[in-house]
Amino acid sequence: MLMTPAWRHGAMTPWGGEKLSRLYNKKTPGEQAGEGLELSAIPGLESRNPQGQTLTQLIDQYGSDLLGRKIKEPFPLLLKLIDAKGQLSVQVHPGDDYARVHHGKLGKNEAWVILEAEPGAQLIAGLKEGVTKEELREASLKGQEIESLMRYVDVQPGEIYYIPAGTVHAIGAGLVLYEIQQSSDVTYRLYDWGRVDKDGKGRELHLDHSLEVVDVNSRPTPAVPGMVMTDERGTMERMLDTPYFLLDRLRDCKDLRIQSTPAHFSVITAFSPMWIAWEDGELKLQTGQTALLPANGYELSLTGDSALLASPVELEP
Repeated sequence: MLMTPAWRHGAMTPWGGEKLSRLYNKKTPGEQAGEGLELSAIPGLESRNPQGQTLTQLIDQYGSDLLGRKIKEPFPLLLKLIDAKGQLSVQVHPGDDYARVHHGKLGKNEAWVILEAEPGAQLIAGLKEGVTKEELREASLKGQEIESLMRYVDVQPGEIYYIPAGTVHAIGAGLVLYEIQQSSDVTYRLYDWGRVDKDGKGRELHLDHSLEVVDVNSRPTPAVPGMVMTDERGTMERMLDTPYFLLDRLRDCKDLRIQSTPAHFSVITAFSPMWIAWEDGELKLQTGQTALLPANGYELSLTGDSALLASPVELEP
């Protein structure tokens, strides 16, 4: 089931650029198109099928045949393509327990796949060793001083970073990413690089919430592939196995077979033209397109050079 993205752009993403249009032939809604929400059930920012039905409408229509018998509300995943022309704000996200108490929502554990990186591009992935919460509070109140406490990491295309809840983090300028996360819009902003709008007003910061959930010892490193399955039909590498989602990298597919499971749905995003065939149909994904693979489906045959396959972890008994 092909999905078309919702967009965060303009004033919502003052750091956004135009690369998603150029790289993936996306029909962006205007300038500063920072985020294409390829699979989203976030109210007001829902992805749709080609007929215009939102993801929530599709879930209401197909139920467990689409989601799987072990996936319950709320919808668990959010997938994005991100173009960071400028630096994103420095953020920290809560875990599930804190987010439920304070917002009635899921927490946000997430991961980034580096798709493109300009020379010198960096992530912020944690704080420098030894930084305390009190030092972080004092530096945050002073503004720019917080920049000296953060851990800057040089990155390369193909690297994957898992960013657990509580990690201080930011996407640097000159990066294009695939992001997989829990389906949540709860974000606490620690610092926004002194950015102001045309009226001289900065975006809201959330210092108290940030300091309550921050893990000063979280310093993510690139993910190391786990299980690798390869034969003449292609290669599947398990890139992430987290408590919230799984992520596999598919390469050199020539009739690579994957089997649906009644337990949960999966999602595939193509990074080369990708043909998906099943018993009585087929779908061609262009580079950058995403398809939702229903739980109650067929064995699929995949042909193409590169894709990412995501699925939720089965949390229900």
